[in-house]
Amino acid sequence: MPLTDRGIDLDVGLLLALDALLKDRNVTHAAARLSITQSALSARLTRLRQVLNDPLFVPAASGRGMIPTPHALALQPDLKRLLEGLSDFARGAARFDPATSRRVFRIAISENPAAILAPDLIPLILSQAPGTRIAFTLPDKPRIPELLEKGEIDLFIGAAEDGGGELIARPLYQEELVTAQRKGHPRGTGPLTLDAFCALDHLLISTSGGGFGGMIDEALSRTGRERVVSVSIQSYALTPLILTSSDLICTLPRRFLTRFTADLDLFTTPLDLAPFRIFLFSHPRMRSDPAHTWLRQQVHRCAQAAAGRFPG
Repeated sequence: MPLTDRGIDLDVGLLLALDALLKDRNVTHAAARLSITQSALSARLTRLRQVLNDPLFVPAASGRGMIPTPHALALQPDLKRLLEGLSDFARGAARFDPATSRRVFRIAISENPAAILAPDLIPLILSQAPGTRIAFTLPDKPRIPELLEKGEIDLFIGAAEDGGGELIARPLYQEELVTAQRKGHPRGTGPLTLDAFCALDHLLISTSGGGFGGMIDEALSRTGRERVVSVSIQSYALTPLILTSSDLICTLPRRFLTRFTADLDLFTTPLDLAPFRIFLFSHPRMRSDPAHTWLRQQVHRCAQAAAGRFPG
């Protein structure tokens, strides 16, 4: 009769006890192998005899050690395979091989940090883990903690105020805002004054779409000034195309604009704007996951490389 039909509960401790006794055929030596007392091992042997309905071991004629019964010997090959399978199962949860993994990684990230990190991160991941896939998605900021908790995204990369809760936040790099104009702009290349900044037409990136004001306008308002925002777009990718074909200026993170200095001139923005930091957010439940740990390491590696190439 199958063991499950008899309501039998064979735990790993009993299986290990049987394995040790089959190997050592001596209660003292088997108990030492398992780092338990002889009485604890004797209790396990009693339970095994009840579960398997067989004596399993009998005293040796010499009075030293024990002799396994035919039933115990018949169980030994299957017991060996079972314990090896359990060992593989335990190790599998803590093992990640990038070279053979087929895992899909999902990172919620806004366009600006994506433009900084993705050009290095994508080839780095695919060179080490060619079977994996990586998805960059625009963040649904109010739902970030929920999405990380459910595992619908692996990481979120963004500003400190967009994380929160029980999430683990680790700084990636510090960023500052600068102002860009096309090369050959009629303003010239002298220092950008506050008067000139307010008089020129501005391009603004509104990530929510259609907005004509933001943190720059709030900073200007505190000084009693305002600017003219003539064009609002929703995508960072359009910025260099529009700037190089117009006399608009635009204020964005330095690391993003530095990629386009062949066509754009960058200037210190004439406002007191504090630098801000970009963070990597993850959920505590993924702290020990080896694949997740590996992914976080790659992101940090790329952030350090970007910081060296495009210092803030």
